[in-house]
Amino acid sequence: MPRNQALNRFSQDLYVSHNQILTYLNCSLKYRFHYVEKRKPERISITLPFGKAMHAAEELFYRSMKNGRNKEPLEALLEKFGEVLCTSLEKNASTPIVWKKTTPDKAGALAMGRSMLTAFHESVDLSGYAVVDVELPLTARLYTDDGLPTDFLLVGIIDLLLMDEHNEAVVVDNKTAAQPMAQKTADNDNQMTSYAYLLAANKYVFPTSAVKCRFDVLRKLKSPKLEIVHTARTAQDRKRFAKIANAVLAGIDAGIYMPQPNWMCSDCGYADACKAW
Repeated sequence: MPRNQALNRFSQDLYVSHNQILTYLNCSLKYRFHYVEKRKPERISITLPFGKAMHAAEELFYRSMKNGRNKEPLEALLEKFGEVLCTSLEKNASTPIVWKKTTPDKAGALAMGRSMLTAFHESVDLSGYAVVDVELPLTARLYTDDGLPTDFLLVGIIDLLLMDEHNEAVVVDNKTAAQPMAQKTADNDNQMTSYAYLLAANKYVFPTSAVKCRFDVLRKLKSPKLEIVHTARTAQDRKRFAKIANAVLAGIDAGIYMPQPNWMCSDCGYADACKAW
């Protein structure tokens, strides 16, 4: 199911996504501006349209593998990347873009995308794995600590779901980043825990089993490379995530919103509104 169609389906119910939870935890005032007031961003970091374009190209690659076709040609990935990136930039032409050192302008972003996708195409290896699904939309009821169902569904769209040689599910999240991902970061990432919660709730794994997870990190370097970081999520991890999600929902319901200054402020699309708050 296409991502937009899945999101439209989710919107018909009371739902919360990992992005909403993470936004509230990082800065609840930003959550208010974006999700409650639905303000138009004052500026957009290039990392957003760039990441969207990379995801589109990677999705094209993995869908071809799922459908039993040969490896998608590199030129097809580059064409998809350029198309999505340019469309995103045109769509937001009236909003200032925050460019980065590795992507200083449109031409630089296209060049970096070409280098990164070339490295991806040369490095990705699915030996020992079968592609189960790509851009998989899932929903699951959120439960309280006492095991009672809430009114909310947790929703998410998993980048890639694989089956390994042991017939066990492996959830993959595709990332682009300048810096390497530390093992501790991978082990504590709540986004992956939310995906594990969704997989367990939808019976892709047994309720008490750990979920195998991995981050495929495509590095923004002069010579880009694909780095894979493995991790796992236990039943206890998933229970803790549900507790965090319910605490976030309680804060939203109570109207608790406040600024939380951190390293992400430089790219924030609501920096002026925050100062005026």
